[in-house]
Amino acid sequence: MRIHQIFFTFFMPLCLINLNINIDVATCRCLDHQQFLLLNLKENLVFNPATSKKLVHWNQSSDCCHWNGVTCNSGRAIGLDLSEEFISGGLNNSSLFELQYLQNLNLAYNDFISFIPLEFDKLKSLRSLNLSNGGFHGQIPAQISRLTNLATLDLSTSSTSQNILKLQNPNIGMFLQNLTNITELYLDGVRVSDERKEWCQALSSLQKLKVLSMSSCNISGPIDSSLATIAELSVVRLNLNNISGPVPEFFANFSNLNVLELSSCQLGGHFPKGIFQMQALSVLDISNNQDLHGVLPNFLPHAVLHTMNLSNTNFSGKLPDAISNLKHLSILDLSNCQFIETLPISMSKLTQLVHLDLSFNKFTGPLPSFKMVKNLRYLSLLHNNLTGVITTTHFEGLENLLTINLGDNSLSGKIPVTLFMLPSLQELTLSHNGFDGLLDEFPNVSSSKLQLIDLSSNKLQGPIPMSIFHLNGLRFLQLSANEFNGTIGLVTIQRLRNLRTLGLSHNKLSVDMTLDDNHHVSSFSSMKYILLASCKLREFPGFLRNQSQLNALDLSNNHIQGIVPNWIWRFDSLVYLNLSNNFLTNMEGPFDDLNSNLYILDLHSNQFSGSVPTFTNYAVHLDYSSNKFSTAPLDMDKYIPYVYFLSLSNNSFQGKIHEAFCNFSSLRLLDLSYNRFNGLIPKCLMRRNSTLRVLNLAGNKLQGYLSDAISNSCNLRFLNLNGNLLGGVIPNSLANCQSLQVLNLGNNQFGDRFPCFLMNISNLRVLILRSNKLNGSIACPHSTGNWEMVHIVDLAYNNFSGILPGPFLRSWTKMMGNETESHEKYGTLFFDMFDNHDNVRYNNLFTVIDKFLVTKLYKMLATEPYFVADHIFAYYVASNEFGGRYLDSVTVVNKALQMKLIKIPTMFTSLDLSSNHFDGAIPQELVNLRALNVLNLSHNAFSSHIPSSIGNLMQLESLDLSNNNLSGEIPLELASLNFLAYLNLSFNHLWGKIPTGGQMQTFDSSSFEGNGKLCGPQIIGCMNEDVGHSPPTPVYEIHKAVDWNFLNVELGFIFGFGTIILPLIFLERWRFLYWQQVDILLCRFVPKLGFVYEHYRGQRHRTLRWIG
Repeated sequence: MRIHQIFFTFFMPLCLINLNINIDVATCRCLDHQQFLLLNLKENLVFNPATSKKLVHWNQSSDCCHWNGVTCNSGRAIGLDLSEEFISGGLNNSSLFELQYLQNLNLAYNDFISFIPLEFDKLKSLRSLNLSNGGFHGQIPAQISRLTNLATLDLSTSSTSQNILKLQNPNIGMFLQNLTNITELYLDGVRVSDERKEWCQALSSLQKLKVLSMSSCNISGPIDSSLATIAELSVVRLNLNNISGPVPEFFANFSNLNVLELSSCQLGGHFPKGIFQMQALSVLDISNNQDLHGVLPNFLPHAVLHTMNLSNTNFSGKLPDAISNLKHLSILDLSNCQFIETLPISMSKLTQLVHLDLSFNKFTGPLPSFKMVKNLRYLSLLHNNLTGVITTTHFEGLENLLTINLGDNSLSGKIPVTLFMLPSLQELTLSHNGFDGLLDEFPNVSSSKLQLIDLSSNKLQGPIPMSIFHLNGLRFLQLSANEFNGTIGLVTIQRLRNLRTLGLSHNKLSVDMTLDDNHHVSSFSSMKYILLASCKLREFPGFLRNQSQLNALDLSNNHIQGIVPNWIWRFDSLVYLNLSNNFLTNMEGPFDDLNSNLYILDLHSNQFSGSVPTFTNYAVHLDYSSNKFSTAPLDMDKYIPYVYFLSLSNNSFQGKIHEAFCNFSSLRLLDLSYNRFNGLIPKCLMRRNSTLRVLNLAGNKLQGYLSDAISNSCNLRFLNLNGNLLGGVIPNSLANCQSLQVLNLGNNQFGDRFPCFLMNISNLRVLILRSNKLNGSIACPHSTGNWEMVHIVDLAYNNFSGILPGPFLRSWTKMMGNETESHEKYGTLFFDMFDNHDNVRYNNLFTVIDKFLVTKLYKMLATEPYFVADHIFAYYVASNEFGGRYLDSVTVVNKALQMKLIKIPTMFTSLDLSSNHFDGAIPQELVNLRALNVLNLSHNAFSSHIPSSIGNLMQLESLDLSNNNLSGEIPLELASLNFLAYLNLSFNHLWGKIPTGGQMQTFDSSSFEGNGKLCGPQIIGCMNEDVGHSPPTPVYEIHKAVDWNFLNVELGFIFGFGTIILPLIFLERWRFLYWQQVDILLCRFVPKLGFVYEHYRGQRHRTLRWIG
């Protein structure tokens, strides 16, 4: 035993020392030839010694095997790492290719700016080659494909790089056919030219492949089944390709698969559930595939999933309770999907979560507690429909939390002061909710790290806590659209030395712009976004003159008078300016040398006159409405070429509408309403409407016909031509506007029959044809379309006739209250200027405005933190000052008065058929329109009784059936209409007792006059016993008796010329009865003639008309 101890104590260390010396001699002494080649390589490379960490230390005096970046074996260089040395120039004729023993070569992240050298095939021992982001460009040489020992090949380049590598000749099949030992292949950013499945088949020859990374390679799909043969795959990255098609089921068979990234590949179909159940999978990213559907399964225990990103897909359903089985989950991003219902309480068990983004979904119910998720740093539930309150324990103990974004939900109650006390919190967003009450002061202000507070669009009251103005690191403060009161002085705001964004708009605040002697304007912090709308300002704040970095300024809805100072146009970085709803009259010049960068300019509701401003070359949103402007350049499109929102309504423009308005290539909205334009509507305006979504020309003096050349690509949502002098027929090509929601052609002179072709526009919500010369029946027996969305129809004051067609009314599903409400959250009907308006954010502006403008804007705001720019953009969108959403008014007759709905409520339903010649009974289909708020059938010839099923119209607020031929008793069911505020049944032939109870007690006699046999408390002198049990004599019998009596008198006087002519000349009553009997005789002998009934001044008149 002692001998063994002595051996291990003394002899073993000696042996190890000896072995170490031998290894050192074998591996670390560089051969002279190798050192010479490496030094020669250095001399021929161009690099910056100041930034170099490797090459700069290579010299003759030290052993090359000790140089940084060099690995040796037996004195020979087998590894060379020159990555991130910022080497420039080429490698042609370099001694690099004489290092025959190299097995590993890394030249990544340099600036060679050259083609890949052709000599790489000389390095036959290479097992790993990394040229990624090395600045190489052009065709990848075939010589690399001869390196048959390669196990790792990385030729990837960044998607933003200007140096693009191509794999065209040879193509990927030829290039890979000899590289059968490859286990890791990185070709990200390489332009691969193969078609469809060829790239999959080329890869299938690499049976040892474990890592496949080919993001942004220009490959297309779908993914071929030949890829299933590579059984050892552990990493698959195919992001940013046009793969399309479904995700293959066979991915779930890769038992070693650890990473699967397929983002932005235009994938579709249903995502295989089996992939979620893979036990080895740790990273899953299938984001930005909007046509990819799926639901989350019940996750299995012991899953190792670390990252799951399904954002911007069409995944739906609810989150399963079994999501708590993902114990290792650190990043979960389900934003911009279609998930519904409540968030499972089990989410609180995801204790490893660091990043949680569930924004832009349809989650409902209360917010679960996250106090167990101690590692959480980022939390966003923006734009859902969460309800309930936030308690003091919801975020208790989360000391690492940096960001909370609960904006755009339906949360309520008081904001707990503990949120402001989280030790690491930097960003707090609770905007667009229903929080109310006072905002309390909070302690420990000096240690707070808060940089962003957004509490806008809530119901917060009282004074703004002074604690907020002691947050030294605060850069962004947005408190707009609340009910804060009191006075805020500049001195208070001046304490926030780092403040860049200030939003106090639309409260009950007064902002005091004066400074005392101890505070100077020059000491004010450099602001970028100032939002002071509705702050009771009376002049332009003086401190603004020194804010040279200003990006956005909102001074709307104040009391500022007089002239706009010239300096306000000279901020180079000013992008957004809103001076609307003031008392401004003029603009201080000169404007000749202005180079404005304004994108949004809102001057509406002031007193400007003369010519409209034309120095806003980059403007996309211009609102000059409700002023006194009278002129504009005829070539206006050359001054504002990028505009998409242009409103000149309610000004003093006159003359013809110039065809220059047709030349705006990006125009989405054009509002020229309520001016004095005359002449014809330019045909090009109706023809060139593939981008135009809103066209409002109402309230002018436009004449002529409406062009029938409306394009098949019509994209209009809103067309208002009300109140002009347009005539002719309504053009059939209007049916090409399949997205049309509001069509208002009222108060014109359109003729012909009812435009049945409009039935083919299934999205139509509002149809107004009031006060035209349309005639005939409104039945459309040959139409197969449905008006499922229509909820306001006004056909009043035309010459429509016949019975109301039941099938026509049965297609009005919205009026039956059966619509699945999609826009009801906003409460009013709107028209989006862009597709997916709700998802438009600062980072995807490319989808909505010109790319040149977006690039310019990003450069201007390059130094701005993303979260600031995104919040400000959300302010523009929410207040509709970005112009993405258009809300317009409509005039309806409600309660016998014209009522202008400034915003059209989506839940408001109205049907007005008054002052036509409809007859017959009120059809059952009409009283099935249970969602109706307003029903007006007055001044027609409806007969029979009022149907008792009118009690179905439980939402009815106004009912006018006056001046018809209705008979019988008033149905008792009318008394059950609890919302009925207006009722007019006058001038009919109703009889019996007026129902009592409910709203019937509130109507006076005017609602029932002109009905001789009605009786009730509203009619003076009427006793209940006066009411008989039999109906009165029909009106046609009374007329018949009187008519024949006077006919006999007339025949008695035919023997004397004087006794015939003189009474007819001088007695009006005789003359009336004479022609009445002539009408009867003509009606009997001429079948094509018939009687119609009209109402005038409360009286019923019969007229003979040609009905054939």
